[in-house]
Amino acid sequence: MPQPCTYVIFGATGNLSRMKLMPALYHLEEAGKFSEQTTIMLLGRRAWDREQCISKVREWVTDKARGGLNQETFERFASRLHYVRGDLNDASLYAGLRQQIEEGNDFPKNIAFYMAIRPAEFGVVVENLSLSHLLIEEGGWRRVVIEKPFGYDLESAQALQARISRYLKEDQLYRIDHYLGKGTVQNVLVFRFANVMMEPLWNRNYIDHIQITHSESLGVGSRAAFYDGAGAMRDMIQSHLLQLLTLVTMEPPVSMEAEALRDEKVKVLKSVRSIPHSAVHAHAFRAQYTDGTIGGEKVNGYLQEEGVPEASVTETYAALKLYIDNWRWRGVPIYLRTGKRMAESQSMVSICFRHPPQQFFRDTRVEPMRQNWVLLGIQPCECLRVEMTVKEPGLEMRTRQTILDASLRNADEAHTEAYEELLLDIIEGDRSLFLRYDEVEYAWRVVDPVLQTWSMERDFIHTYQAGTWGPQESQRLFEKEEHRWRHSLDPEQ
Repeated sequence: MPQPCTYVIFGATGNLSRMKLMPALYHLEEAGKFSEQTTIMLLGRRAWDREQCISKVREWVTDKARGGLNQETFERFASRLHYVRGDLNDASLYAGLRQQIEEGNDFPKNIAFYMAIRPAEFGVVVENLSLSHLLIEEGGWRRVVIEKPFGYDLESAQALQARISRYLKEDQLYRIDHYLGKGTVQNVLVFRFANVMMEPLWNRNYIDHIQITHSESLGVGSRAAFYDGAGAMRDMIQSHLLQLLTLVTMEPPVSMEAEALRDEKVKVLKSVRSIPHSAVHAHAFRAQYTDGTIGGEKVNGYLQEEGVPEASVTETYAALKLYIDNWRWRGVPIYLRTGKRMAESQSMVSICFRHPPQQFFRDTRVEPMRQNWVLLGIQPCECLRVEMTVKEPGLEMRTRQTILDASLRNADEAHTEAYEELLLDIIEGDRSLFLRYDEVEYAWRVVDPVLQTWSMERDFIHTYQAGTWGPQESQRLFEKEEHRWRHSLDPEQ
């Protein structure tokens, strides 16, 4: 059973709390993961009393509860909730918070401060917590959780780190990337390091190239104000997809302890070949969706979305070609891509092996041979598939592709959301799925030359029609003429 904890959530009335945090905390309650003394304090600007707060939380949880809301569980969960109204810039909020925690017997002295707020407010809140002596670890631990983006570019990430490190030790800081909490992402480690048959093949001698894709059929929705200032490269590639890349390509850590795991991830990011400004267009591609049809319904183009400037050249599609210059991966191209308003919503890692030797099948119908693939489905299909060539039944030597499917979850096994595991890890002090600062910095170093070049090119951006798999022009990134984007987990014909 985890230690008693006071969870303090800044921005508790916002979208992240409504969509992710409250449902995840409720499911942890349902699973019996909280100690009896654990308390949840919600901070927001809205003029709610405790009853109004609980009523709202009930609405949020009801929408997301697996198998419907359990009344007994919710009453137990609601008994942990406290609501505090205040402005993040008001010093009296923090003084009152300290007094309430120190004088009230209901609040454990282990405290996790969760920043479900705008990144621009991280520094303000951490500074005020420090000035109110709420970060001093006397009688219990203090942990601060911040959501991505960790800065806007390399320079701003360094500035943010410089500011918050004045008040926090690195082991107090939990930089959360919810993508790493997904079961299949963690299963990458199990697949690689618990199955000895794959490790001898996991290198440049056998692997031709790697593709990591995150596509969404949704548009920017209500996030236009944020998204137009960020774009696909910052929103997805710099964080989620580069993290996936490190897990797929890193060396075996000496243990599953947090620092050993993160050391190996940083080694990968340090080994990524720098992209000179003169080579950005050979390594990166961007585009923006226009109007089209998705699911039989017509949808607007990006420039017609509410809140998007009419002359915006923010990318809603980004693709990147990288090389890792180490012994294992030198010369193997790795392609990352992400986009909104694409044909399907899915995340997958596609690992293409080299062509087998041709001599054995010379002068038969089998020539040319198809390449083998290992496919890791992240969402919505959580699976691990190996695509192989087999002989068709019959008298002639004909082949077809077949799939060996190792599903992550049996039909009778419950699905858990990424935030559930991550919120529990914060209480338990397990930092293995959270980002260390040097991971953040080296990830920014990978994409910064691209972002700097794009920031100066404001006159033109390629486009693609909503409901498609993105612009055909992005094919130019491929190292070999026969390389193509892999769109599906099913055998490709």
